[in-house]
Amino acid sequence: MIDRREFIELATSASAVACSSTQPKRVARTTQPLAKPLFVATWPFGKPACDRAVEVAGRGSMLDAIEQGIWVTEADIKNASVGIGGIPNSAGDVELDACIMSGPDHNAGSVAGIQDILHPISVARKVMEETIHVMLVGEGAKQFAISQGIPATQLLTDQQKQKWIEWQKNNHKRPEVDEDNHDTIAMLGLDEQGDLWGGCSTSGWGYKIPGRVGDSPIIGSGLYVDNAVGAAGATGVGENVMRFCGSFLVVEMMRGGANPTDACQMAVERIASMDPKRGINDLDINFIALSKNGEFGGAGTSNGFKFSFAARDESGVRDGRALSEKPIGPEGGNRK
Repeated sequence: MIDRREFIELATSASAVACSSTQPKRVARTTQPLAKPLFVATWPFGKPACDRAVEVAGRGSMLDAIEQGIWVTEADIKNASVGIGGIPNSAGDVELDACIMSGPDHNAGSVAGIQDILHPISVARKVMEETIHVMLVGEGAKQFAISQGIPATQLLTDQQKQKWIEWQKNNHKRPEVDEDNHDTIAMLGLDEQGDLWGGCSTSGWGYKIPGRVGDSPIIGSGLYVDNAVGAAGATGVGENVMRFCGSFLVVEMMRGGANPTDACQMAVERIASMDPKRGINDLDINFIALSKNGEFGGAGTSNGFKFSFAARDESGVRDGRALSEKPIGPEGGNRK
């Protein structure tokens, strides 16, 4: 077995870490701090979102940057896991979840199960700034959005409607999670003053039971920002994140001195050690993290493809995809 010191050396040098004897986990490198403002976002679709966020931050607020960066993903009709064009629930309705969080005042807003609204991240921000609440759900969230001047929009595309009809004929088989069908944009930001911000948006689990809500709109699960320490966001199977307050756990690992990559890795391992039913490969959870000093990283369980994320400052985009793989423990066994 490797010891803790060897593990940290592997993580910080961009070595990927195994989660089981059959399926390796990928861990992305913690980089040297970039210039500020700095944005980090999940998955390849995080790259254009970060591009937009940097552009907006140059002439607006960080909340504007987070919100409008996530707009890019929510408005991408080809994206089946966020916003318009998202996979509907089992009744054929697209239900969206989102949240946003401000580090300086530790304020947050969230919406869950909202229908017919193109940009749920904007509704979450309205909840944070215009109400005394943190979360609104379902029809109430939709009516609040309309009252704030946000128009209703048809989110179910003809393509997704046809796939839903085929799904009904196909014994309700769950869609495979792969490079084209994962979920959730989580975005983290750090400004010149060292303040942290974050947002998260998803259409959730494809063909879910109507009313199902995952981790993405839950503060501390899909997103958490602590302005004194860092921020973290999650993507994957929400049930396996929210049962352990995953993003909060990552931030607490950073509070204890771990760098962002190690913090994400340690959170995944903690969750795996606590889950009585699932092997680590069955969890399907991934985290990104950004520290107050500008370091960032990520880690996650594998599912036949690599978890990746993008980081961007004014100089350009850096891909966070893992560069190599190396197992932990004898024969790639779990590290406990």
